[in-house]
Amino acid sequence: MRKTGARHLVDVLTELGVEVAFGLPGVHNLPIWEALSGSGIRLVGVRHEQTAGYAADGYARATGKLGVAIVTTGPGAANTLAAIGEAMASASPVLVLATDIPSTLRKRGVVRGVLHETSDQAALFAPVTKSAVTVDTPESIAAEVLRAARFAQRPQSGPVYVGIPTDFLGQETERRTRHELVEQVPTLGLDELAYAQTLLSTASKPVIWAGGGALRADAGSLIGDLAETLAAPVITTFGARGLIPPDHPCAAPNPVHAPEVGALWDEADVVLGIGSDFDGLMTQNWLMPQPPKLIAINVDAKDAAKNYPPDVTLIGDAREVVSRLMTGLTPRPGLADLALRMRRLGHQVRRGIRADEPHAADFLGTLEETLPEGTVLVADMCVAGYWAGGYHRVRAPRRLAYPMGWGTLGFGFPASLGTAAATGSRVVCVSGDGGFLYACGELATAAQERLPVTVIIVDDGGYGMLRYDQDREGLPQRGVNLHTPDFVGLAKSFGIHADRVDGFGRAFRRLLTEFVASDEPNVLVVHAALKPPRNTSPRWYRANR
Repeated sequence: MRKTGARHLVDVLTELGVEVAFGLPGVHNLPIWEALSGSGIRLVGVRHEQTAGYAADGYARATGKLGVAIVTTGPGAANTLAAIGEAMASASPVLVLATDIPSTLRKRGVVRGVLHETSDQAALFAPVTKSAVTVDTPESIAAEVLRAARFAQRPQSGPVYVGIPTDFLGQETERRTRHELVEQVPTLGLDELAYAQTLLSTASKPVIWAGGGALRADAGSLIGDLAETLAAPVITTFGARGLIPPDHPCAAPNPVHAPEVGALWDEADVVLGIGSDFDGLMTQNWLMPQPPKLIAINVDAKDAAKNYPPDVTLIGDAREVVSRLMTGLTPRPGLADLALRMRRLGHQVRRGIRADEPHAADFLGTLEETLPEGTVLVADMCVAGYWAGGYHRVRAPRRLAYPMGWGTLGFGFPASLGTAAATGSRVVCVSGDGGFLYACGELATAAQERLPVTVIIVDDGGYGMLRYDQDREGLPQRGVNLHTPDFVGLAKSFGIHADRVDGFGRAFRRLLTEFVASDEPNVLVVHAALKPPRNTSPRWYRANR
């Protein structure tokens, strides 16, 4: 059937099961907006293209589904790059659909000065995506988008970019199909599997290290069962928080940057790494020692071995490999003793927080006690966000979004909008005053779409983490003390309920309880300064020995 390119595009999104997309209209992409009208896909209009990328990422993290960002040509596309870089570093399946200048005006090898023209727009995205393509004919729009979307979701998942010359969107064509590349499913080696089982069966102090790949494979339940069989503690990375519940008998308290938790790694004679590349942020820039024996489960052998060389690598989906690995393992004694030790470790970590930064202990305690069941917490790159991202007790998978893949300031508020659009339930965003200003215009989006987001803005008058760095080095404070607006007045100007408190005491607890019970967006401003936690690099204990 002959349809416009824009209609073919929307048909593919519908086939893919896309329910929500985020975008900003521009002169070149208006046919997509028209085609989406009446399609059943909710199009959330944002105020900046970077937000479209972050919101699509937040949607993908909360659901495991494809996040979609629709932007326009040239600067519109370029504005998404920081957000897409974070999605790439965190393996979020995001599809960026951008228009490009009309094919009829393009002259190969020459930048002619067409409105929004870039010499090679797709090349901007090459370093921060799994794939970046430009559609070459109107007939191939559907096939290219379908192929890109499937590639985004294929392990290891990540963002993809598709550029579409704007004139293709209005042309009526037949839909062209494209031969799909046959996915090569890795074969799990039986010899490697047997060797891994032998290592685990003979280990006296095994430890399981679970990363984002384990969470994306929905392997939490099996990993919990394996941990109980081995009587092994489970350490989760930032990307795997909530993989097993915090009251599981084998769950090590977060984060591994606490010396008491890091000791579990140091004591281990066998470490089983599942879906992790052992990145610098988790390992304190690889100051954690190489384990005596390391087993790696990963979809990519190179990714598994790039930081700590494994003794054996099991290639495949984490859920499937863990299931195979458990076959034939005999339960080890010591589960009750391990559960007692994990509880004691948790108490030690919490006492350490109270002694180190009592205001952070109050903040974390209030989050623990007031957030409703099912709440997703989104943390930005700020001191309060570091505390929440590192120490908040995440009770289920996909209940924490934390931008520690690339470390992009300004992620929190826009990502929380995507998360709220995905879940329809309360989302709590922890942001600093500096990071919130990156996207404060999205208060309009929150109000217009009536997204159930509670934004906690911890206002310490600037960039508190950088201020700490300068003070620690004995340097003058430069560029870190900011003139901040009246955030309450700003939120109210958009028609959003807001209030302010000083510190994290009873008033904060009372207001947060009230705010998270609402069905409207709201903003709670907290005037407070916190000392950074031990999961921030200036306070890594291994680096400071």
